[in-house]
Amino acid sequence: MSCLFSCSNCWRVGVLFRRLVVVLQLLIVGLNTPIVNGEGEHIGVGLDSCVIPTRHKGLSLIQTTDFFYPLVEDPYVQGQIACANVLSDLYAMGVADCDNMLMLLGVSTDLSKPERDVIVPMIIAGFRDLCLDAGTSVNGGQSVLNPWFIIGGVASSVCSREEFIMPDNVQVGDVLVLTKPLGTQIAVNAHQWIEKPEMYEKISYVISKEDVVSAYNIASDSMARLNRTAARMMHKHGAHGATDVTGFGLLGHATNLAKTQKEAVDFVIHSLPIIAGMSETAKVAAEKIFDFKLHGGFSAETSGGLFVALPKSNAEAFCKDMEALDGWPAWIVGDVVKGTCSAQIIESPTVIEVDV
Repeated sequence: MSCLFSCSNCWRVGVLFRRLVVVLQLLIVGLNTPIVNGEGEHIGVGLDSCVIPTRHKGLSLIQTTDFFYPLVEDPYVQGQIACANVLSDLYAMGVADCDNMLMLLGVSTDLSKPERDVIVPMIIAGFRDLCLDAGTSVNGGQSVLNPWFIIGGVASSVCSREEFIMPDNVQVGDVLVLTKPLGTQIAVNAHQWIEKPEMYEKISYVISKEDVVSAYNIASDSMARLNRTAARMMHKHGAHGATDVTGFGLLGHATNLAKTQKEAVDFVIHSLPIIAGMSETAKVAAEKIFDFKLHGGFSAETSGGLFVALPKSNAEAFCKDMEALDGWPAWIVGDVVKGTCSAQIIESPTVIEVDV
């Protein structure tokens, strides 16, 4: 089942994705159009969610869509990860409540009927159950037969102005907080390399198979965890803006967020919380297998954490609340300084080994 269900070439997908980023950003420019109905703040194509004022005064539609290929062996957990990943774009806007979810499902034609009859109900169940945990439900969608297995969705919420936080109000003096560890891509690939002796041998002197499995389990648990608590804490602690860390990597998403700011600010990232063992594994992989660019901030994450700009006086309380409510730590990883709406990671960032 794992060879059919998992993406055994995730690192190749990652590098292709990075090469397409610039092209995609140019292509989608033509999709931005003026507001047709309603009045109020508006976000079109390019950030985590669209914010569309409706014809009903004072109400906006916050909506996002996302889908991707499976990357873990357990179909139920993959369904959960897909759901969490879609909802994170709403949570990055401070929207803690989703009104409706549509599910997008592409069932691989490579699956035999017995495999399909086991895998598809499990992945649907995982997606559905995490929707229920998030206080929403699946009420429609689309399913097709497809060469590759695809899972994702469309999340929608109708909000008053007080229910969402625009991402463009970051201030000089703010600090930057990350709510999930980095390193999910390398953890998933390292786990797959265990079954390929010629691959695992190249990293075996820096990490044991047991530690690879531990990292994989941390990554799976992290990816399947909702960012809903973080969305709520953004309101409590006065966040000035946020994004979620996914396919562009930490620095890629930080850069996108920096470019949207009203004020001339830069994001300076000084710390990288990384799943235990994955920092050294990534360094060796860069020399002998593939450079995931983990320390450079461009390693793709799936269902990653929120990257939140907070007043400095509120950041530690935000992190304490996150750990108390979710049972996972959050970390202050950077500072906001006067600049030119860009982001950078310092030359020798502090690596925080995360072993939850």
